[in-house]
Amino acid sequence: MDLAGKVAVVTGGASGIGAALAKAFAAQGAQVAVADLNRPGAEAVAAAVGGIAFETDVSQETSNAALIDTVEGVLGPVDLFCANAGIAFAGSEQSPDEDWDRMWRVNFLSHVYAARYLIPRWTERGGGYFLATASAAGLLTNLGAAQYAVTKHAVVAFAEWLSITYADDGIRVSCLCPQGVLTPILENAGEVIEFLRTTAITPEQVAADVVSAIAEEQFLILPHPEVARYEQRRASDREGWLEGMRQLGRNLKG
Repeated sequence: MDLAGKVAVVTGGASGIGAALAKAFAAQGAQVAVADLNRPGAEAVAAAVGGIAFETDVSQETSNAALIDTVEGVLGPVDLFCANAGIAFAGSEQSPDEDWDRMWRVNFLSHVYAARYLIPRWTERGGGYFLATASAAGLLTNLGAAQYAVTKHAVVAFAEWLSITYADDGIRVSCLCPQGVLTPILENAGEVIEFLRTTAITPEQVAADVVSAIAEEQFLILPHPEVARYEQRRASDREGWLEGMRQLGRNLKG
């Protein structure tokens, strides 16, 4: 996809990867709609890129529908939708249902809600582009954060399904799976993922990789190339990979 003149929507666009994506897309000539629960943050990014801002709760289907309808009414048909909003916190099987439900709705169902509304329109128009922000945790796992690992795995699976199902309708899909990125999520994370900070990259580096991948219509976007190696080991030697992750967990616990 050539982003020049395209209409792009970025959820979670007030900060971090979302803000960097909005700026990178605008630099390529796209008209950008910045959506976030943090309205002042979204407005600041939108002002910086000459776009428009929306206060959006992606965990609610009606909010996603209203976002898409309003953007199309103001800017025109959505060409690129970046389901980027996400949250992260520690948890396990012992976490209350409320924690599981909150992350499930924000990290995963938000993608379903957006696709549910966009796919019929894109099918009728002959194409569209869906960018799903997952995580390296969606290909591997996340120590100490069960809900995050599970929901990000679901994002990868859903993105793959969309790509397989709608490719012949002209719909393209990319799935972004970075490791450590210098965002508020990483800054506020506990010591259990301290090791990610040693190889963390900037949101701007991630956004540059995304722009290149979209130009090539590449499905899997890995700003950290080593993640491909980890995933290959996981697939070829699952027992060895599991033991390696267990040992990493032991090391982090001291």
